[in-house]
Amino acid sequence: MSLSNVALVGFPQHEEAELRVQLGRLLPQTAIESIPSQTHEYVCDNDALVFIWDTVTSPSIVRRLFDHNPQANLVILTNNGQADRAADLMHMGIIDYRLIPLPDDILEIYIRKSGHQSALAQQASEQQRPARMKQQDIFVTEDVETRRLLDRVALVAPSCASVLVIGESGTGKERLSRYVHACSNRRDNNFIAINCAAIPEGVLEAELFGHEKGAFTGATSARPGKFELAHEGTLLLDEITEMPVHLQAKLLRVLQEGEVDRLGGSKPVKIDVRVIATSNRDIVHAVQNGDFRQDLYYRLNVVTIQLPPLRERKGDILPLAIHFLGRFSTMYSKPAPKLTGPTVHHLTSHPWPGNARELENCMHRAFLMAEGDTIHPEHLFLDPAPANMGANTESGEDAMQAGVTIRDMERTLIEKTLVHVQGNRTEAAQLLGISIRTLRNKLQGYESGMSLAG
Repeated sequence: MSLSNVALVGFPQHEEAELRVQLGRLLPQTAIESIPSQTHEYVCDNDALVFIWDTVTSPSIVRRLFDHNPQANLVILTNNGQADRAADLMHMGIIDYRLIPLPDDILEIYIRKSGHQSALAQQASEQQRPARMKQQDIFVTEDVETRRLLDRVALVAPSCASVLVIGESGTGKERLSRYVHACSNRRDNNFIAINCAAIPEGVLEAELFGHEKGAFTGATSARPGKFELAHEGTLLLDEITEMPVHLQAKLLRVLQEGEVDRLGGSKPVKIDVRVIATSNRDIVHAVQNGDFRQDLYYRLNVVTIQLPPLRERKGDILPLAIHFLGRFSTMYSKPAPKLTGPTVHHLTSHPWPGNARELENCMHRAFLMAEGDTIHPEHLFLDPAPANMGANTESGEDAMQAGVTIRDMERTLIEKTLVHVQGNRTEAAQLLGISIRTLRNKLQGYESGMSLAG
């Protein structure tokens, strides 16, 4: 398998010469370029393999390359490695952290893995072409982890597999569901959404499955349900954990048989529908409590997408704010006001418990309140931003409150410490007074439910 090019970043002359000879033997048709570590203009392609010599600036180089290309194929090489440093860099998403010299078989693994990842990235990019998407189907993000999540979503979108989207209220679960539909082979057909929590129990069954004339009092004509309307398209069952248990049984049969029975109908109606379900509740806990059928959960849980809250993807706050301002600019036929520096700090410091929905409402309010062409902090009507993001005082936003668990307080402290040290886990562990192993274990526990699983 060949690659478009190989880049060697920041290597000492002697080490680079030996690696060049080895790579030239394995990849005779591939260009190999040298990149100084202080060069900030270099951006790697999806089908490039980048080797970085480990120095004190390696983490910043990795962050910069991933900011431009979350699917970059990066390998860190060194002649004097440390286990903790390797763990930190691996956590950032590099392929490997390895001592030199490298055996040929290890280099071949890097080449094959890079080629495979590049092919997947190309496939995801094809599914995500903007020309195929309407404005409301684009998921706005600049956060590296969320962009990687979208790439994985785009890969499974063309299948017929059911998708379960989990996340807090306001994180954008419906927008992500529309994104799945837009990346699928059903994009030219209907996307139908129904909120299971907003419709009375007595009406929900007819809304989902349809009814014939005279099926119940007031049924003066036959009416197709959401499943029929979504035929050959996608049906979003929003907040599915709020669906009554007896309807869950009927839904399970529809998913298994591919047909619906209208209320009062005499024969089933065949359907071909891709189902996406969302929930802001712990669905596993709902199953354990008997509030949600286990067999239905397994039927829906073919692909699960855990959408992180806005406070865990702070890189999306400013892009989303600008996106919302642009939308309101179109709505009111008025130029969008600019955000001042203090306003940006205010926005990025706020915890956003209501997630993107709260941010949207905040920007709508600020758009209307701004008197000139700029938005100032007082137009946001948010609590004052803390002077020191790393501080935890009784008067700040991080003051201890009754009802907050010790685990949640511990997690908040760890997350803010990592922000303070720009992601350096070794330094964070020292500041927290715990071992790097303990910190790693805690982070893995926090993140265990955030990945895409199929």
